[in-house]
Amino acid sequence: MYTIRTATVNDVDAILSIADTTWWVAYSPILEREQIEFMLNEIYSADKIGKQVTENQQTYLLLEEEGEPVAFAAYSPRGENADIFKLHKLYCLPKTQGKGYGKILINEVAQKTKDAGKQVLELNVNRYNKAKSFYEKMGFAVAYEEDIAIGPYWMNDYVMRKEL
Repeated sequence: MYTIRTATVNDVDAILSIADTTWWVAYSPILEREQIEFMLNEIYSADKIGKQVTENQQTYLLLEEEGEPVAFAAYSPRGENADIFKLHKLYCLPKTQGKGYGKILINEVAQKTKDAGKQVLELNVNRYNKAKSFYEKMGFAVAYEEDIAIGPYWMNDYVMRKEL
């Protein structure tokens, strides 16, 4: 049994724990250890996530299984084009993969996007991340490639879109 709720600033530690556990499993095959450490510190600092939550920069949905936070998604309208919503983050603890929680969270974000009167949901995925095939099964298609500098590292991504 699971529940989904909007995360609050009190959930920042749970979000950080899920991200830390999941990032090592997802990215160790494709990124160097130093880059993963840098990205986690840069993207998933308590201050940064807390600010995103308290200032409504991103809405975090927390999925709990038997009261334990096990997955989250974060989304918002795109800054440069509010007609497109962006799924910024989607991570499920490895022990829960295969239970459909990623699909459930994407569908929830898609519904929130439609409820806001928007028809396009977008995300970035590393070009070497095996999650790309999951997103394709969820109806996303590659729109273009994008290389984003984060400190001394590069995120080599596909930008994928889904029409709702």
